Amino acid sequence: MKASRIVLLLVIAALMAAFFIFDLGQYLTLEALKSRQAAIESYRSAHPGLSVVIYALLYIAVTGLSLPGATVLTLAGGAVFGLLWGTVIVSFASSIGATLAFLAARFLFRDAVKSRFGTRLQAIDEGISRDGPFYLFTLRLVPLFPFFMINLAMGLTALRAWTFYWVSQVGMLAGTLVYVNAGTQLAKIESLSGILSPTLLGSFALLGLFPLLAKKIVETVKALKVYRQWHKPERFDNNLIVIGAGSGGLVTAYIAAAVKAKVTLIEKHKMGGDCLNTGCVPSKALIRSAKWLSHLKRSEEFGIKQASAEFDFADIMERVQSVIKTVEPHDSIERYTELGVNVIEGEAKIMSPWEVRIKTADGLQVLSTRSIVIAAGARPFVPPIPGIDTIGYVTSDTIWHLRTLPQRLLILGGGPIGSELTQSFARFGSQVTVVEMAPRLLMREDPEVSEAVMARFKREGVDLRLEHTAREFIVENGEKILIAEYQGKPVKIPFDQVLVAIGRAANINGYGVEELGITLSPRKTIATNGFQATNYPNIYAVGDVAGPYQFTHTAAHQAWYAAVNALFGQFKKFRTDYSVIPWSTFTEPEVARVGLNEQDAREQGIPYEVVTYGIDDLDRAIADGEADGFVKILTRPGKDKILGVTIVGEHAGDLIAEFVLAMKHGIGLNKMLGTIHIYPTLAEANKYAAGAWKRAHAPQGVLRLLERLHAWRRG
Repeated sequence: MKASRIVLLLVIAALMAAFFIFDLGQYLTLEALKSRQAAIESYRSAHPGLSVVIYALLYIAVTGLSLPGATVLTLAGGAVFGLLWGTVIVSFASSIGATLAFLAARFLFRDAVKSRFGTRLQAIDEGISRDGPFYLFTLRLVPLFPFFMINLAMGLTALRAWTFYWVSQVGMLAGTLVYVNAGTQLAKIESLSGILSPTLLGSFALLGLFPLLAKKIVETVKALKVYRQWHKPERFDNNLIVIGAGSGGLVTAYIAAAVKAKVTLIEKHKMGGDCLNTGCVPSKALIRSAKWLSHLKRSEEFGIKQASAEFDFADIMERVQSVIKTVEPHDSIERYTELGVNVIEGEAKIMSPWEVRIKTADGLQVLSTRSIVIAAGARPFVPPIPGIDTIGYVTSDTIWHLRTLPQRLLILGGGPIGSELTQSFARFGSQVTVVEMAPRLLMREDPEVSEAVMARFKREGVDLRLEHTAREFIVENGEKILIAEYQGKPVKIPFDQVLVAIGRAANINGYGVEELGITLSPRKTIATNGFQATNYPNIYAVGDVAGPYQFTHTAAHQAWYAAVNALFGQFKKFRTDYSVIPWSTFTEPEVARVGLNEQDAREQGIPYEVVTYGIDDLDRAIADGEADGFVKILTRPGKDKILGVTIVGEHAGDLIAEFVLAMKHGIGLNKMLGTIHIYPTLAEANKYAAGAWKRAHAPQGVLRLLERLHAWRRG
């Protein structure tokens, strides 16, 4: 704990101790107030201004230090200053004192609580950010909840101090009025418990429900307003219509059909979406062929003097297509029809919140539905660089049409997509140049992760142009050239083919989003709430079109929530859980992560400890010739609770699953260490990383005692 916190804690402790040691509470009782009422009123008459100041400061001190006696002081306000001025003074003094207690709790304890309960506190903070004023208002209106506990508890959240102050002042006003008014009749009060009758308490409880009721009314009014211009059908053809048959759409339709809802799935292009046709599946097939070639080049490492292979790039790309064809039945129209989904090949357009028009080869039809789920995906973003439209660029969607290997391949972007394709084409024999504006590749990962990937790329002949900004494409003497800017100077980079891989943009046009006025986020994705709903409560969005993650597995994850909320949301809604989201970049070395890394933890101000295990020490990795990489774990300081894990190395995407499970279910490193892992496997790296944490937290004092014990037993 910092010195400033220790000083404040000691001051508060000293003041509270003095209050109890010197029995100052005796002056804050109903009997003491009654016995001294005449003297107090006499002093107030002689010194009206000073009386207000002294009273207000005393009230602020009592509430700020969370001392008993605030109720009696409130009565005193009514007895001495009357209903009007007593209410005004108490209202401000109590709110200021409460805010001081709030700030003290935040300054002293929030960091410690955040360190211990980081993930859970983050979820609470998100709720407070969204609905905090409503909850606080409710708590303030109901005097059953101890106000000092509210002050301290709210201080541990991310609620803004100003919001806490004004909501507290407004929320406590009703209770203040009751007690101040009672104080004006001080002589008639026999006990503090007599002030609040059961009827009055019930009234306060009902009043406390008002903010939440008001919030629900506001939501209902918003829904009615957004639906006002539309006519709702009396009957519906479907329970659910899903637009887009990628990962999110397929899972949504599957769940709806599984619970016997009538669901229609509309796809205008290919079943399986980007992942099957232009993303995950083809890229992994390409990576596998490239990796096989890379092993041939390392043949001497495996005791083979010489190995070589002849290949035609067109054959490799045909294999990619054959892999897609093999996987296709999993996402086919036939399979989903058998599952009970009405699949329509056509172009959808939302005509109203309950109607979707579908354009097919046979004409137009309009279907009605209770709910709609948008799973329209995303497309590669192509920046408006001068000349880019004249040089024949490809993207991660269109590169699969290539049948001739580019001799010189220029790749714009050093993110996951660009990095995976960089390494594959370099291994096939292209001279690959990567242009990246950032100082390193894979900027979402920690620097040493980027360094491991970049070091491998350089060894494999990749030309990395970091901190280069693409300015213009030109053709000079028949040669394609990128003019980039580096440290303020132009740099010419010749190439034969350019791959644009700098991100993806949500598909938000062409199917009714703009016409209906569906709200977009600042990232130009469809804005959704915590339940995947848009500003139309019966229209949901999942996957790349909604974000915030652009992974196949998160699209499927969101789809469960969207399907269940769309079908059963009137009875029970489920908030999408983003607490444990893993991902992997399939370069070599492979990179996988779940939870926080160091740069995330620092940005969020979350205390952490780091333990790292080097895979170069792992028996199976040594035997496989893949002895490089590491497992890096972030934990709470002094605890085995996992905050995040990054794995760099062979099969990192597979190895991370154990940590995903552990984080999801609150399993710590001690239990992971106590779990048997098969020898020799790469999975042992996880156990050894847990062992490294255990060694770092070994009880040194106990070990020294054991050393003496063993020495004594030896005689």
